[in-house]
Amino acid sequence: MKPYRTVSLGIACLALGLSAMTAYGETGTATSTGFTVTHRFETAASPAKVFAAMHEIGRWWNSAHTWSGNAQNLSITPGAGGCFCERWATGSVKHGEVIHSIQDSVLRLRAELGPLQERAVNGVLTFALKPSEGRTAVLVTYRVAGNPEAELASLAAPVDRVIGEQAARLARYVDSGRPD
Repeated sequence: MKPYRTVSLGIACLALGLSAMTAYGETGTATSTGFTVTHRFETAASPAKVFAAMHEIGRWWNSAHTWSGNAQNLSITPGAGGCFCERWATGSVKHGEVIHSIQDSVLRLRAELGPLQERAVNGVLTFALKPSEGRTAVLVTYRVAGNPEAELASLAAPVDRVIGEQAARLARYVDSGRPD
């Protein structure tokens, strides 16, 4: 099955099943011209460890949500202008570009993921980190806007599910070194 082709409907809450953290998500108002999905989790890991892990995207992103079928083909080049890219022998995709990066605090990408890319929309994916009582709170937000013909309301729930899955995989990777 090709990635991004079939996706089941989204989730309102995501349980990670790990006692070291809690996670949940929400989809904001979805219209034909845009939506916002938000996922949160906490980890005992330091902001530095979480920030470094975010850049190791090929180790925690689900291969089912890549064009090549292999998440190891993904990379994020650190710093503004850096590429969130996927490269393999017969092709390549620029999933996004780093537009804001503050060490151990925020990583923001302009990213039109999967089927959103061909709909000529604008997407901003933000990972915000905040230390809190010896833990790190992580807020993952994806905002997408476009013209009414993009019919974005119909994609909000599936995108929520995919972003929620990736947030959960990042959380598990940070805490255990394994995304599954």
